[in-house]
Amino acid sequence: MNPPRAPDAVTVDADVRRALDEDIGTGDVTAALLPEIADTAYLLCKEPALICGRPWFDRCHQQLDPGVRIDWHVGEGTQVEAGTHLATLEGRARALVTAERASLNFLQTLSATATVTAAYVAAVSGTGARILDTRKTLPGLRQAQKYAVRIGGGDNHRMGLFDAVMLKENHIRAAGSIAEAVAGARGRYPALPVIVEVESIDQLHEALASACDRILIDDFDARMRREAVRIAAGRVPLEVSGGVDLATVRAIAEDGVDCISIGGLTKHVRAIDLSLKLGRRPA
Repeated sequence: MNPPRAPDAVTVDADVRRALDEDIGTGDVTAALLPEIADTAYLLCKEPALICGRPWFDRCHQQLDPGVRIDWHVGEGTQVEAGTHLATLEGRARALVTAERASLNFLQTLSATATVTAAYVAAVSGTGARILDTRKTLPGLRQAQKYAVRIGGGDNHRMGLFDAVMLKENHIRAAGSIAEAVAGARGRYPALPVIVEVESIDQLHEALASACDRILIDDFDARMRREAVRIAAGRVPLEVSGGVDLATVRAIAEDGVDCISIGGLTKHVRAIDLSLKLGRRPA
């Protein structure tokens, strides 16, 4: 199975240029001390992980050395064990060490998001529930992290404030009611999905009577959640958010909800431990 499509080259290039500019500034003064010779480097993963971020890693090195050769030994979206030799690089020594940190930052961050997402997806396997991300992404890396969620087997919630209408407490209060808020959204943005957040069973009934596409039952306890599933009876997909972790996600999914959105996939990132070393990998 082919991995999900990465963001377009323009987006990847822009992410990489930003990262290199903030790191290199007026020049890598330490790399300038090295001889400008051809060299080799190898990339190691030092813990179990789902690898994600190759396009960003590659572009970090290619932008500094267009002639660099990168031979990957694992595919994007591959689960690896600690000690796996991921790739071998051949290029100019100065460029290899200058690109090291930015390239690893991308790969370790995106692999972290993909790895955590895969764990949640595995935890709800067989229930029919989908794992979704949120907008709680690292600034400037939304498309990259949402791609990593897809690599991990999850699905994307809205990309931003422009591609779906999400009516929360403040929007509903300002509109006057759920019915009025949904009607206003349908009238102005007929092509966009409309998601309504509800905080009670009474609001759930209101949302079901509207023309919304999905209902977010936010911070419902288990009893209320099961009651919501019974009342909705599959008429409108139900999404759960808030208070979800790996210890609780299976039980939430087994209650019969359709989607579980988790900000921690992209917000609570613990980088995967990677290492890029000059020279040939020791036998």
